[in-house]
Amino acid sequence: MNLPLFIAGRYLFARKSHNVINVISAISAAGMAIGTAALVLILSVYNGFDRLIEQNVGDLNPDLLLTAPDGSARFEPDTLLVDRLAEDPRVSSLLYTLQDNVFLTYGDKQSIAHAKGVEDDYVSLGKLDKHIYEGKLELYRGDRPAAIVGAGLAHSLGVHPRFVDPLVLYYPERGGSISLSNPAASANSESLLPAGLASISSDADKSLIIIPLHTMRQLLGSKGEEVSGVEINLKDNSPKAIRRFRRDYKDQCVLLDKYQQQPTLYKMMRYEKAAVFLILIFVVIIVALNIFGSLSMLIIEKGDDIETLKAMGATDSMVRRIFVLEGWLVSLLGMVIGLVAGLALALLQQHLGMVKMPGNYLVDSYPVVVKAFDIVLVTVSVALIGLVISLLCTCTNKSR
Repeated sequence: MNLPLFIAGRYLFARKSHNVINVISAISAAGMAIGTAALVLILSVYNGFDRLIEQNVGDLNPDLLLTAPDGSARFEPDTLLVDRLAEDPRVSSLLYTLQDNVFLTYGDKQSIAHAKGVEDDYVSLGKLDKHIYEGKLELYRGDRPAAIVGAGLAHSLGVHPRFVDPLVLYYPERGGSISLSNPAASANSESLLPAGLASISSDADKSLIIIPLHTMRQLLGSKGEEVSGVEINLKDNSPKAIRRFRRDYKDQCVLLDKYQQQPTLYKMMRYEKAAVFLILIFVVIIVALNIFGSLSMLIIEKGDDIETLKAMGATDSMVRRIFVLEGWLVSLLGMVIGLVAGLALALLQQHLGMVKMPGNYLVDSYPVVVKAFDIVLVTVSVALIGLVISLLCTCTNKSR
């Protein structure tokens, strides 16, 4: 039998002489439970939003992107390499893209847009079908090139697929001089009809416009088969399959996964989650200070018991271990209750969507994804906080 643990358990569940100690211990356990539940719920909600963003961005970006070996913005891909990639049985689609910032006018309104030129087969992939909320996903209207416009950009310019006004894109002519009196005359221009409006993500929507690759090459004055990248989608796009595919071609080309294609976005998502976790952990630390107070009062109250235990041969370290375990059990009790409550609420929200999101969004209720790593992280963090507070308390009161 572990005697210190047995005595600590008796102190935890036995009725104290002073009711105020019971109240403070209950408040400490309740505070730890609320803090733990809040950690589980908020981290799960962040996981849900992260998953939603990843899915939306993943519909715009490919599983892998072949880029220039020297990191240049445009290049002519090795046709033999592209053919080998296209013939790989693991590849489901392979498309050329050409991207750059352009100047855009619509009626009397102007804006800077990020134009993405794609091959005609891009539409047949169907990745953007669910994101089109007005018009159609098409790159041509009859024989005229058409454009898919991001929701934010469309709202700022007043673009609508039913309107007859064309979108006019401008790009400086390569090697040409710019006329100060009429800059537009010194630039290449292309006129397109708005075919559809897409809502993908807040960052993409405010500047994105998708147009035919041939039109994009004419606008940029590209020579030959110049591209910004080659988009590769795999039949099995699991992280393990993507790592294996990149490893097989690492000596032949540069392939960027989704995290390397959008490094700023994914870093921001990780930093935001880490910041929220640290803030909530700080709140748990403040709540855990109640354990310090209740344990200090318990040590004072049990002075006679301490003397009796010492008379029976208990060492000072054993007595301290009893009260460390007592304080730790209070925190662990609150942690277990908080984990059960937080997991139950998170799973209910995940499957039933009880709490609805205000406004019009892609999802009706707050998205929730419970991850085992987060549960382990919360459990270890809260348990360590309770242990450290208990150790500090017994060290402070060791003279009693």
